[in-house]
Amino acid sequence: MTKKYQIPSFAEFAKQARPGVRLPLVAELANDLETPVSLYQNFVSEKYSFLLESAERGEKWGRFSFMGLYPSLVFRSHGTQVELVEGKKRKCFQASDPLEVLKKAMGRYAFVSSGDLGPFPGGAVGMVSYDMVRFFEKIPDKNKDDLKCPELYFIIPQILLMTDNLKQTLKIVYDARIDNHASIKKEYQRGVKLIQKVIRSLKKRKEKPIKKRPALPWAQNLSEREHAEGVEKIREYIKAGDITQTVFSIRFQTKGNPDPLTLYRAFRQVNPSPYMFLIHFDDLSLVGASPETMVRLEDREMTLRPIAGTRRRGRDEAEDKAMEKELLADEKERAEHIMLVDLGRNDLGRVAKPGTVRVQQQMAIERYSHVMHIVSEVRAHLLPDQDAFNLLRATFPAGTLSGSPKVRAMQIIEELEPVRRGFYGGCVGYFGFSGNMDMAITIRSALLYQGKITVQAGGGIVADSQPELEYLEIMNKSKAVKKAVELCC
Repeated sequence: MTKKYQIPSFAEFAKQARPGVRLPLVAELANDLETPVSLYQNFVSEKYSFLLESAERGEKWGRFSFMGLYPSLVFRSHGTQVELVEGKKRKCFQASDPLEVLKKAMGRYAFVSSGDLGPFPGGAVGMVSYDMVRFFEKIPDKNKDDLKCPELYFIIPQILLMTDNLKQTLKIVYDARIDNHASIKKEYQRGVKLIQKVIRSLKKRKEKPIKKRPALPWAQNLSEREHAEGVEKIREYIKAGDITQTVFSIRFQTKGNPDPLTLYRAFRQVNPSPYMFLIHFDDLSLVGASPETMVRLEDREMTLRPIAGTRRRGRDEAEDKAMEKELLADEKERAEHIMLVDLGRNDLGRVAKPGTVRVQQQMAIERYSHVMHIVSEVRAHLLPDQDAFNLLRATFPAGTLSGSPKVRAMQIIEELEPVRRGFYGGCVGYFGFSGNMDMAITIRSALLYQGKITVQAGGGIVADSQPELEYLEIMNKSKAVKKAVELCC
């Protein structure tokens, strides 16, 4: 990679800088040789970092990729306990609404946009646990929290690296925060210094080979028999009129400490997906390849993309076509999908301008490495007095990971699943300073935490579900994730 770059002069920077704002200081480099993975490899030793990529429908790489370094803020919460780290200052306190604390921390400075920085010019990146739902809905808290991982875990990076795969450029963005007039020059100099440090770090590193290894011993928290018993209980609730569908899941766990980047590369190889993520925060890493949007907000346009209905991939194109035809003709799968599209419409309707909720795409087939899905797209315009945080509250967790009606389905999940879900069924992504948000549902992912690798998968149970087929669906969904883990352990 060439080390030539352009950066605004202090005079240009000072024109936009004023007390109480944050603005990006941007250096741009040509980038026609490096991949996001090879760039990120230069920073794997950092305590906090992330890498976000996209493969559209699992077939071609998306335009933008993002990496973040050197957080100005680290935010984590578990229950009402909040930890907030800014530089050398660390605060621990109780908060009745941790998400509101994160929102206020992000809003201390007004954001001033600068040039074309794509959909994400900076902001908070991280994960939301499924169990955060207890702050939004009345859900019982009966199950053991065996993972004990944070329920909210976000960083605001001082440095954001953005690769543009269309223009073949790399932008290094420093998040400048102006407290007073005296700090304008200081922030500019600090930004230039940090950008130069990053540029000096950009060098080709030797990649660790990904090799096929023997299958790992995976422990399950539900046996096939226990899962079948749970399916039958859910069917009884459906017959009684409590619910129409509930998502029932199984957790898989094995011991190991794989290198997070090597695992991410294995995911890239085994299961390229619309949301590829590597979140490495201190002692926790979350690595995944999710096909499904939890919720997206871009220029106040909201998007949900419900995925429900699954078949394995065929051995060739002819078998793929046959599987697609079979999937779309399956009345159970169609009914379940339509129900979840309606649930998505209702969720968006809670914060949408009246009359703007619409189904943009209905029941298309999307193929991934091991499975294919039925996918629809629901859109709406956000009300003027609502924001990304309100939108997350209104739609979390995804109906495709809980059920319908959503609250009653989650109460049944709490009854039948033996432990808290933790990361599974939550979301991972960003809240942007621009007001945009993009969150993927945390599925097809692996949590690396405290010497253990945790994977979880589930399926929607409806009135005519057959336990053996539902169990097989879970095994198929977890197959690609386990394969990726086994490539690097």
